[in-house]
Amino acid sequence: MTQNNNFFTIPQAAERCSISRVTLWRWVKSGKLKAYSTPGGHYKISENDLETFIRGNMKHLRVSDAFAKKKIMIVNDDPEMRKILTKILSRDDYLTETASDGIDAGIKIMQFKPDLIILDLNMPQMDGFDVCTRIKKESNHSHVKILILTGYDTERNRDRIMKAGADAFLSKPVKNKILLQHVEYLLSEDKKQTFYQTRR
Repeated sequence: MTQNNNFFTIPQAAERCSISRVTLWRWVKSGKLKAYSTPGGHYKISENDLETFIRGNMKHLRVSDAFAKKKIMIVNDDPEMRKILTKILSRDDYLTETASDGIDAGIKIMQFKPDLIILDLNMPQMDGFDVCTRIKKESNHSHVKILILTGYDTERNRDRIMKAGADAFLSKPVKNKILLQHVEYLLSEDKKQTFYQTRR
């Protein structure tokens, strides 16, 4: 068994087990799944406890699949922004790859196979609109979630990029918590509806 100090929230643990948050919450409340309460009243589940639970109660689910890290590609021509986003996402245990423009992203997406792309709109050579359109039209990548993060927040840009297939839109600057909430939602397998655009 893996020995570490990683902890998951109820939504994160539910996603790992491919079940609803309500079901996982019931397991925690009944004592079937061990969890710790934080001073703020939130519940955390250690990776070791979740792994033990999966091995004993969810034999149909491979542990290696449950703990596979989600992969996020950051496509932005600003090196400082790529560095900042990489740091934020890595702290939340995501695997990251970066691309400086649309052409670079087109090459790397084949090898990295991201689950989600955080995409800038204004880039040289190939802008975010073209990148989004091409990804969503390609059958091998159409499932990849696309989160737009840009300083060019206009109604025209929002409408155009959402019509191109983007899954969510955030304008810069954005708080880390809001960004991570969007990322978690887009990567969640049990969401019931599309995450709509969010303004500052």
